[in-house]
Amino acid sequence: MNDIPKFSSAVHEVADAAAANELFQRNGWTDGLPVVPPTEEAVARFLAAVRLDAATVIGVEPVRRRSLTAEKVAIAAVMAGCMPEYLSVVVAVVKAMCQPEYALHGSTASTGGSAPFIVVNGPVRLAIGMNATHNVLANASRANATIGRSIRLILLNVLGGIPGQLDRSTLGHPGKFTFCVAEDEEDSPWLPLSVERGVPAGVSAVTALQVESPQQIMNEWTHDPREICDTYAAAMRSNMLLYSIWEGNYAVVIAKQHREIFAAAGWSKQNIREYVFDKARVKRGEWRTVGKAAVAGRKDEDKVYCALRSPDDLLVVAAGGPAGGFGAILPPWYGKKSLAVTMPVDT
Repeated sequence: MNDIPKFSSAVHEVADAAAANELFQRNGWTDGLPVVPPTEEAVARFLAAVRLDAATVIGVEPVRRRSLTAEKVAIAAVMAGCMPEYLSVVVAVVKAMCQPEYALHGSTASTGGSAPFIVVNGPVRLAIGMNATHNVLANASRANATIGRSIRLILLNVLGGIPGQLDRSTLGHPGKFTFCVAEDEEDSPWLPLSVERGVPAGVSAVTALQVESPQQIMNEWTHDPREICDTYAAAMRSNMLLYSIWEGNYAVVIAKQHREIFAAAGWSKQNIREYVFDKARVKRGEWRTVGKAAVAGRKDEDKVYCALRSPDDLLVVAAGGPAGGFGAILPPWYGKKSLAVTMPVDT
């Protein structure tokens, strides 16, 4: 190709795709899974899809000041198995993660083992075939899987988030391979998450949040929206006792059966946020009940801790299959030290 741009990345000559994969595995350039070899032609094709020069800086990691260029982002997207039309979403996620309030360096290096949770809103979801329903938090679609995986490969290869080196996760969780969903806007009674967070309706956007492993909940025995919320709040209180008492952005993923109960009762996302804000609280002394007596007794045991700083800290996401009274909570990595960021997608 005569129109291949000039790249700064090293070029490696290999016999075929299998040899390329072995090269990447030996050098620790993958997440342990096979990759699509990022040839110059493929990277050029991806950059053309978003009309970006290779040297364009997409974002700068705020602590170590490492630049993430369009070239490096495109290489990761090719490796992850993306299609070129997914790259605009990956670029938006990188921009969001480079905002200071996201705390990209700390969340990448922490022993806590968090992962970027990505929610995609707007027309781009349908244009690239993202999944918002069945099995939404797992192996749902090529777009869901590879967009999230692109971010992990960027963290590995551009920011040095290698397990045992910069990434000091004690356990981690499977979301560190990929954790990306679309919101089910078409089958939801509510405003999309991005619209609630200030993006105009009809504009594609991503929301990124560092989360610990999700906890699935079930309540199929009531049509009272308060009782449904009580179940979500109980899971949040459990996280406060078992993991972290820090307040900040929690996400709740609400599948269709629960959404229908809320809709029948006339409950909005704001109603859910306000109810859960009042319920997701624990007293310091409750730590004694989970083996943390040494911590519980250090201060006033009657002090009340809230999961959220305000109702607006709760991200309510409409997603999941149509059957079953299920939902999930996604706890934050470090509360108010790492917050969700929403960013429009340039399409």
